[in-house]
Amino acid sequence: MTTETLIWVAVVVVVVVALAAVAFLVLRHQRRGRLRERFGPEYDRTLAEQEDRGAGEQELLAREERVAELDIRPLDPERRRTYAVRWTEVQERFVNAPGFAVTEADQLVTEVMAERGYPIEDFDQRVSDLSVGHGAALDHYRQAHEISGREAAKRASTEELRQAMVHYRFLFQELLGESPSDGRASRRDPAANRDDHDEGTSRRDSGGW
Repeated sequence: MTTETLIWVAVVVVVVVALAAVAFLVLRHQRRGRLRERFGPEYDRTLAEQEDRGAGEQELLAREERVAELDIRPLDPERRRTYAVRWTEVQERFVNAPGFAVTEADQLVTEVMAERGYPIEDFDQRVSDLSVGHGAALDHYRQAHEISGREAAKRASTEELRQAMVHYRFLFQELLGESPSDGRASRRDPAANRDDHDEGTSRRDSGGW
């Protein structure tokens, strides 16, 4: 093999390696953007809890894989209406029994999660599973859960209990207003599969919280 041929071989190898490196960087950038979009605030939170960015993103990818194996399904319109009415009743009970209402709100949110197909046995696992399609709601859920825990020890003020209701409502409304996306995770779908009457009922049932 001549010197000129060796030089051309070396050039080709360098070009191939460079193209592979560029392709890797592009794919990683695209994956990062997709994860940021899908997980929202949970993306930064998860990365902060891990040793490095790579470990954090692998954790999020693992969550996607787990949720892909779950049978996450939408509520039918009748069940949405039923749950909306039940939420209004819980809000009305807050006036006279705020602590009891917060406990009911927690149970109602958990019930909706279970009916949609989310495992509910462990709180941390619930948060992990919800993060795939409900990243924006997780801080609300965590705060509501923390206040609910303090209420169990009778250490939560009425204002804190009111805030817990607001936080629970955020996730509750998302769970009622979403439908599965390509069978793997849930994405917001506030208008599809609902007529104008259903949307009006949902707005009235929110009770202004």
